[in-house]
Amino acid sequence: MTDPTDVPGAAPIGQRRIVLEPREVPLGGVRGMNVLRALPHRNLPTIGAWCFLDRFGPADTRMRVEPHPHIGLQTVTWPLVGEIRHRDSLGSDAHLRRGQLNLMTAGNGISHSEYSIGDGPVPLDALQLWVVLPESARHGDGGFERHTSLPTFDLPADQGADAAATVVLGEFAGVRSPATVHTPIVGAEIRIPAGARVQLPLRTDWEHALMLVEGGAAVDGHEMALNDLLYLGDSRDRVEVSSDEGALLFLLGGEPFEEDLVMWWNFAARTHDEIAIAREDWEAASDRFGVVVGHDQRIPAPPLPPVHLLPRTRTI
Repeated sequence: MTDPTDVPGAAPIGQRRIVLEPREVPLGGVRGMNVLRALPHRNLPTIGAWCFLDRFGPADTRMRVEPHPHIGLQTVTWPLVGEIRHRDSLGSDAHLRRGQLNLMTAGNGISHSEYSIGDGPVPLDALQLWVVLPESARHGDGGFERHTSLPTFDLPADQGADAAATVVLGEFAGVRSPATVHTPIVGAEIRIPAGARVQLPLRTDWEHALMLVEGGAAVDGHEMALNDLLYLGDSRDRVEVSSDEGALLFLLGGEPFEEDLVMWWNFAARTHDEIAIAREDWEAASDRFGVVVGHDQRIPAPPLPPVHLLPRTRTI
């Protein structure tokens, strides 16, 4: 983690630019894939209600993510290359491709699987994100939404051609996604043409971050590295993004999430005991997580660590 503004006379703490470098993580089990994980970070568990960000790919791979459980969160699947089949314990069976959104709400408990299409390796690249549910929604029923048409609009450029934004989740620049949300939040894909300089409007009461997905870009003059997550803090009403070669970025943010959060494996909860009970329920194949039709195996839960799980706290 580097902080290019952590110097005397630099921007106020709400406007610090902190680079969160992703780490390579093996997904393990029968999945056999490595991913780049940018969030949660040891110093920053959430950005708004976003609590998890993986990038899997680009690679030629055969993805087989067998049924596994979730509680207390929403999964957001945003494909960049390739096609993914989603099946869940609600009976959903959906194919997902570029420009489309799968949004699954776990509530008190759900299970699902994700496969690439075809029997062999195929080109695949996607962002997988989680949104933690607030107290008012985390004990509710599960749900699944597939959105094949999301709002896209132009962002006028200071120089060069206009940029384009697609609102994946929540609200950006007064434009709202049709997907269901439970906290004030934004998730948006931003495409910057070569030679363009664009002002991205932000809400001063929200915190934000930008991930560089493709190409090259500078944010307020800071050159980003591919896959880095640049945390922008709050108290900004805009941020300047420029690109010589063209760039694809993902903007995430929202109202800071103030509730305690205990995360372990695929679970988002508030206490160690809630995590332990959810693990026991999954291992016992209880009705809580249902059954994903069409599978003869599922991912077993790992052992709980030999410590009491505590809420994650931010230090930046």
